[in-house]
Amino acid sequence: MTDVEKILLVDDEPGIRESVQAYLSCHDNWEVEVASNAEEAWEKIKESTPDLIISDIMMPGVNGLQFLTQLRSDSRYRHLPVVFLTAKGMTSDRIEGYMAGCDAYLPKPFDPEELEAIVANLLAKKRDLEASQGNSLQIEELLRDVKDIKEKLTANPPKKESEVKIELTPREKSVLDLVAKGMMNKEIAKALNTSVRNVEKYVSRLFSKTGTTSRTELVRFALKEGLTD
Repeated sequence: MTDVEKILLVDDEPGIRESVQAYLSCHDNWEVEVASNAEEAWEKIKESTPDLIISDIMMPGVNGLQFLTQLRSDSRYRHLPVVFLTAKGMTSDRIEGYMAGCDAYLPKPFDPEELEAIVANLLAKKRDLEASQGNSLQIEELLRDVKDIKEKLTANPPKKESEVKIELTPREKSVLDLVAKGMMNKEIAKALNTSVRNVEKYVSRLFSKTGTTSRTELVRFALKEGLTD
């Protein structure tokens, strides 16, 4: 089941808030919350950070450009996708919006389907970025473990040959060596000139043969048993 993605709509026009909220809420995985001004929006953001913000520019008090500047100056919200939905549709207005840091600019009147497409695209990019950052953290953790294990083995080498006997095919050994270098499946597939699907099969076999369930456990086991350098 896909996690619900939260959208915050900031607009001082009740009609726009109601219509856009009703339209986007029809999407199964989107939850749309509304705010009538930037101050109210800030309070909602501090309570729960949305996945994307849609904002008008011409609002009383803090306008949309000032609101965006506040967001971009805060490290917590610097990369939060922001769509300007506004009556200010001149080229100079759009340039000003993009220079301020918005991710998309849609002048009123607008086609709801176009807004939906923009929102879907930005949320997909956000998910991809978060997945990429997650992979990077996994690789860093794996490499730290590899370094730590190697240091411990160097300081305290095994006194006798391990009783664990695991036979690996040449291809399984190649995949294991690359996993131990912190490479992910896509990178391994490219290095070995094979498909990601094949790499996934080899990694699954390695898990099965070694009795491990994660890449970190696999590398830790392989280093201790001398299955990889």
